[in-house]
Amino acid sequence: MDKCFLRPLPPAGITMWTKAVIHLDMDAFYPAVEVLDDPSLRGCAVIVGGASRRGVVASASYEARSFGVHSAMPIAEARRRCPAGVYRAPRMRRYSEVSRQVFEIFERFTPLVEPLSIDEAFLDVTGSVRLFGSPPEMAGKIKRCVRDELGLSVSAGVASNKSVAKMASDYLKPDGLTVVEPGREREFLAPLPIERLWGAGPVTCRSLHLMGVQTIGDLAGLPIDLLISKLGSQGEALHRLACGVDERPVETGQEAQSIGSEETFAEDIRDAETARQELLTLAVKVGARLRREGSRGRTVCLKVKYSDFQQITRSITFHDPVDDSGAIYRSCCGLLAKTEAGRRPVRLLGISISNLCCFGTPRQLTLFEEQGRGRKTEHLNRAVDRIRDAFGEGAIIPGTLLKKS
Repeated sequence: MDKCFLRPLPPAGITMWTKAVIHLDMDAFYPAVEVLDDPSLRGCAVIVGGASRRGVVASASYEARSFGVHSAMPIAEARRRCPAGVYRAPRMRRYSEVSRQVFEIFERFTPLVEPLSIDEAFLDVTGSVRLFGSPPEMAGKIKRCVRDELGLSVSAGVASNKSVAKMASDYLKPDGLTVVEPGREREFLAPLPIERLWGAGPVTCRSLHLMGVQTIGDLAGLPIDLLISKLGSQGEALHRLACGVDERPVETGQEAQSIGSEETFAEDIRDAETARQELLTLAVKVGARLRREGSRGRTVCLKVKYSDFQQITRSITFHDPVDDSGAIYRSCCGLLAKTEAGRRPVRLLGISISNLCCFGTPRQLTLFEEQGRGRKTEHLNRAVDRIRDAFGEGAIIPGTLLKKS
């Protein structure tokens, strides 16, 4: 279904769009890929999330959402609301593979693609109209390519800036196309609830409700001075967005800020040795992903969530970036000693690597690397990665994990 907030387009739809941004958001991406790979799931309530009852929902199909299931909901609550649902553990490698195919389609229409996540992106198509037609026509062509070539649906929002395009793509999900033409931004935004405004989080929305603000139009009608007095500089920024003004460019080449993995356990971990064993599993996953994406990182961060849901982080930054699972594991063991793991039950452990750089970034070699030891570790890691790629994650694991598996 398409909807336009527009005046009739001028010939060729070119002169009206001095700037044109398309926001594309795949519809229930993880469950959609599960259905793509297993057509028998079509029409089922598919929930992708943690394998244990203490995990959380990563994504839910629209059939599951009709039962009130949504992302970040505990799996136990999802099963209570939707006991007949089909529950699947996430397959991030497969989702990443399909995501690359999706983005290849996006890049046919413009090189100015800004990924927001694995399943959504902004496209600046201002310079592409002479090749592919008006921005609304381009959005329709992209949707058809994704559907015909990949068997998936994507919702699109077309507008003169990023924030309005993003809200437009959500207006008619799933499989929608909403066009907000230049000059009609405030008309489109005004009736929407303030919670829909990009950048207005729950705390900010509660503050705005106390000021009598229920819709984006209400916010646009408030004096800027009042908003600044209540919300500081954020008040002015939100007022501009509520008026449909957003000068931010589509930024290409954005790299991941961090790479990580975490696990919520079916039963709380009560001893440090078990915690270290779980850290090894996580370190192996994080190291493999770093190498697969051609990245290394300098900052290792350990996340610990205790049984009472208190969460802490501990981190360390190295001079030289790492992608070796063993180095990541050893650093996390040192960080674990700075927590209460072993003295307090642990519900969740996570490892993330930030301060990322590309594999080929020049760096000072250490003495051991000059003697070849670092190169041997690197070659060993690459060989292990190739085995796992060919035969699966469990094809080769550290010996200390054998008793766990």
